[in-house]
Amino acid sequence: MNYPYLLFDVDDTLFDFPKASSRAFSVMCAAHGIPDTPEVYQLYHEINLDLWAAFDRGEVSKEFVTLERYVRFLKALDMDADPAQCNRDYLEALGRCAYPLPHAEEVCRTLVERGHKLYIVTNAVASVQRSRLRGSVFGELFTDAFISEEAGASKPNKAYYDYVQARVPAITAENTLVIGDSLATDIRGANNAGLPCCWFNPGKKPRQDGLRIDYEISDLRELLEIV
Repeated sequence: MNYPYLLFDVDDTLFDFPKASSRAFSVMCAAHGIPDTPEVYQLYHEINLDLWAAFDRGEVSKEFVTLERYVRFLKALDMDADPAQCNRDYLEALGRCAYPLPHAEEVCRTLVERGHKLYIVTNAVASVQRSRLRGSVFGELFTDAFISEEAGASKPNKAYYDYVQARVPAITAENTLVIGDSLATDIRGANNAGLPCCWFNPGKKPRQDGLRIDYEISDLRELLEIV
């Protein structure tokens, strides 16, 4: 066994986040009389991506992002719905939307059967992520989940990984692998923490200069040969 400890990102690594987000958005739209069209969702999606990119750069807080996206979205639609309530309804619905990516369950089950310890490392909203994990097959497969909101730091900051390592003292740079889809948070975070990393890249995105990528996979089943 090369890596007995495995730190998994969640969204777009284990869960199909676009599918979950689209479903939760539809629920929110129905509750507030907002047109649920591809164009309207694209507007929200672009606003949301811009704000989360600012969060990843450390420019704004998660609390700011989750509310401000609806402030800007409703302003762009010239609608007077309550942005805070829209956000609450969206997050509540999102917590019920857990759609595993292809092969995610079988790979995680195989890893657990082989004796690996699996952990979640995520920047997502804590209430949403814990709800999704409890309602999915992954709840029984992962030893623990470390969520930035509870850690007081977020990926890619080294302080976040210090928090994780303080709670799992056995983790070292020799026995642990970080697996995730985001170069900005997962791979850079692993680099900052001095941990080996595996980039899950099913879309064949180009690499970025200045980042160490120890492994790259396009299918989660490839992970079984690495670890």
